[in-house]
Amino acid sequence: MKCVLVTGAAGFIGFHAAQRLLRDGCDIIGIDNLNDYYEVALKEERLAILKRDPRFHFIRADLATNEWRAEGGSLRPDAVLHLAAQAGVRYSLTNPGAYVQSNLVAFGNILEFCRAVKVQHLVYASSSSVYGASRSLPYSIHQNVDHPVSLYAATKKANELMAHTYSHLYAIPTTGLRFFTVYGPWGRPDMAMYIFTKAILEGRPIEVFNNGEMRRDFTYVDDVIEGVVRVLRAPAQPSEAWDPEHPDPGTSRAPYRVYNIGNHSPVPLLDFIATIEEALGKKAVIELKPLQPGDVIETFADVDDLRRDFGFAPSTPLREGVARFVEWYRERHAE
Repeated sequence: MKCVLVTGAAGFIGFHAAQRLLRDGCDIIGIDNLNDYYEVALKEERLAILKRDPRFHFIRADLATNEWRAEGGSLRPDAVLHLAAQAGVRYSLTNPGAYVQSNLVAFGNILEFCRAVKVQHLVYASSSSVYGASRSLPYSIHQNVDHPVSLYAATKKANELMAHTYSHLYAIPTTGLRFFTVYGPWGRPDMAMYIFTKAILEGRPIEVFNNGEMRRDFTYVDDVIEGVVRVLRAPAQPSEAWDPEHPDPGTSRAPYRVYNIGNHSPVPLLDFIATIEEALGKKAVIELKPLQPGDVIETFADVDDLRRDFGFAPSTPLREGVARFVEWYRERHAE
């Protein structure tokens, strides 16, 4: 993959992915609309770092329009890494239109772009949220995911269905990656890691939902990126063993796959907070709250398929990952 188009390049995972691919010698076409869902300055800081490399070409554009396609197509990427999306479960409860435009219309445009340019591989961000109301743990790519509990989750499931259709109709290799609670340096301010760290340092209480009875499969960003890069370089292949009489949701006779990228080690939310307290050297003030609409109680990734096909599974210990985030956070907010 000599040239990769990375959407959401100024975002958390997109920034880390673009950095890694640049280090690996790829030319990168980065696309981002720099919207104000969270602090734009943080996105601009990430982008400024990427722009130091002359092999990084940036296009500021809204993927829900088609204005970017001519410029992106003229640069002829070999692959597309689609990480742009409207994120956040709770935000989807009050701003559903943003998810329709950013996660559905934009993804349709990405698929059409891949068809026109004839890319070797489309890898896109799905989410652990697609498992929705299921309590069959650990979550496996081979289980049914027809019961989402938020619009955000529904749009990610829709992306997987749309990708499968294009793989089937046009033989475009597509792979969806279901990320499990990614955290680390340069993380988003709307995520628990950032929210808790900021509040604890400022002496403000943190809200802990479902009275703390929640578990998350926290996955360090460097582990996620290693998985992304390995998958990107191995275009999805049809599964000859796929049986239409007993269809496996995780594979297909088309060149289509999905994988979980998680730590395969769910952590109680209160233990996660305790790890942050240890790294900060300061205790949290905790306010217990009931379960929020759209939230799930536990996430737990089965990563057997990722390990089998790529010889890889996330491995960064939570204490180490949290310490790295806290170090970055203190440096950024040193003033």
